[in-house]
Amino acid sequence: MAPVRGFFYPRTPSGLAALIPPPPWHYSGDLLTIEYRTDPAKVAALLPAPLLPAEEDPGAVALIWADWQSCSADGRQLLDPVLAQYKECFAVVRCRFEGRTYSRCVYIWVDKDFAIARGIHQGYPKKLGSIHQTRPHPYGPAPRLAPGARFGATLAAGDRRLAEAVLTLEAESETGGFVNGHPMAHHRWLPGIAKDAPDTVAELISSGAAAFEGGPVWRGNAELRLFPSPAEELAELTVDEPIGAYYQQIGVVWDGGSVLAPRV
Repeated sequence: MAPVRGFFYPRTPSGLAALIPPPPWHYSGDLLTIEYRTDPAKVAALLPAPLLPAEEDPGAVALIWADWQSCSADGRQLLDPVLAQYKECFAVVRCRFEGRTYSRCVYIWVDKDFAIARGIHQGYPKKLGSIHQTRPHPYGPAPRLAPGARFGATLAAGDRRLAEAVLTLEAESETGGFVNGHPMAHHRWLPGIAKDAPDTVAELISSGAAAFEGGPVWRGNAELRLFPSPAEELAELTVDEPIGAYYQQIGVVWDGGSVLAPRV
């Protein structure tokens, strides 16, 4: 039998058809972040064992839109943009494990299959969605990164709009928020193949950026609306109190993580 290669499915003799290349994965993106408070009990309900709610501000949520260009170490996908560009929207909360605070993505939608495959590896619960956000540009009618600039963002999935936001920039900021500012604590689950079998993979893992650089952070005021859907639960994280809203252009590298609990 000939050996097969590839970091992810499908594995072939050449490995060329693999949906994603091996890490490191490099990203350049525009992030629009809206932080708010919801009922802490609603956040706690989304934290499976052995995670606990954060000790401070346990009801804090960040809903983040991101417009990405991504590539492997050799950068080849940047010259074939269909393999490199995607958008996502994700909801992040905070949690605690063995005395340390972590961020955790509880819902996330992306618009490309390779991004879903990365999520399976990283423990992000990615689903397909339709994600759009206003892009800044120095010419024409697009907003500049300056006071008064307005950016819109929308999220839809399953033919239904789930969220929409408008952010108006006010001034540069020292911080881009706090909810998504920790290493991630995610579960990686793979159901057993036999009927009613336990999970084949059930581990708690942590990961974060291997490298990060970012432009100025802009803060502003945001209007955020969430909408119910028969197949989604984002709207359960109701917007009870706004915290802050931010816009930043960043570059980040992801290059693996570590196992916090090998069987959960």
